[in-house]
Amino acid sequence: MNFLRMAAAAAALLASFLPLSAQAFTVIDVAGREVSFDRPVERVVLGQGLMIHAIAPIAKEDPFAKIVAWRNDLWKTDKNSFNAYAQKFPKMRELPFVGNVDNGTLQTETIVKLNPDVVLLPIESKPPAEEAKLEQTLAGVGAKIVYLDFRADMIKNTEPSLKIIGKLYGHEDRAEAVAAYWKQQMARVTDRLKAASPARQNVLVYRIAGLTGCCATFGPHNFGLMVEQAGGHNIGSDFVPGLYGELNPEQVIASNPDIVVVTGTNWSETEGAKGYVNVGPNAAPTLDESRKALNALMTDPAFTGSKAVANGNVHAIWHMFYTSPYQFVAVQQLAKWFHPDLFADLDPDTTFKEFHDKFLPIPYQPGYWVDARAAN
Repeated sequence: MNFLRMAAAAAALLASFLPLSAQAFTVIDVAGREVSFDRPVERVVLGQGLMIHAIAPIAKEDPFAKIVAWRNDLWKTDKNSFNAYAQKFPKMRELPFVGNVDNGTLQTETIVKLNPDVVLLPIESKPPAEEAKLEQTLAGVGAKIVYLDFRADMIKNTEPSLKIIGKLYGHEDRAEAVAAYWKQQMARVTDRLKAASPARQNVLVYRIAGLTGCCATFGPHNFGLMVEQAGGHNIGSDFVPGLYGELNPEQVIASNPDIVVVTGTNWSETEGAKGYVNVGPNAAPTLDESRKALNALMTDPAFTGSKAVANGNVHAIWHMFYTSPYQFVAVQQLAKWFHPDLFADLDPDTTFKEFHDKFLPIPYQPGYWVDARAAN
């Protein structure tokens, strides 16, 4: 044992004397850009706080150890997750917040003063970042931008994004394991659907209900794609060409969905949020209240006469599945709603608990979905 410890210490000492060129590495981000670093990454700015959901399974010991600042969207749009991580890593509360490059509130001077090695941005932030010449500004202090994506094209970009984080954090083996788990769990649904080829019901995803009026929804991407992956037909894809958009109430009535799925989370820190469905980590104790909120949303004239409401096929699911590498859980739960007999043996709660036990530093806290009708 002493010999092994001495050998490990010697290896660490040797690594500290290696020339920078030996520690240099390059990643290709989801925008196809080659981004080179001449040393390991130690200081990270999150241009989207929700990225912690992707960093946590790869930097399990302390996902905040290298983060020097982040956007405050986790607090504003996913307060339950914020509280869960703050309980385990209270120092995260002291991290400074930076603005949002998408709406022009990102304080470039603040980021420069933080002297980061890398700023992680979602791929949809690339146009505004280019307009603000953020890359050129950061180059002056030796910082790089790396683009990730878990929502614009989740099938194409989730695995590469995880592996990019693995390389940045020096945990490529963990990233490979998380990506493999993601792929395996997605296949538990898609492989069975391919073999059985069941009929597809028409599904309306009511996006961020309670933050907007009727009816925000998804096009053929993100939750729209998850619906298709789970064996449903996403109504929004027929009318919305992009990631998300709006359907007017008359169109919802005409579409007469077989199933309605509302996305919700703890939006209590979001200005103007009311009537939303609180689902997500640790929402299980209050799911009766969430169910009442869900049923209240269905009293809108756009839904009252629908097949979904008449047959009790109305559900709510955690909105943040849409921008994290946990989409496989949502796909499994959607599949159970769409094809209950075909997926009777599938238990998404067990899947997500296993993922927490294997990869995440915080315990599983159920409450990620609720049905409009309580189970008998």
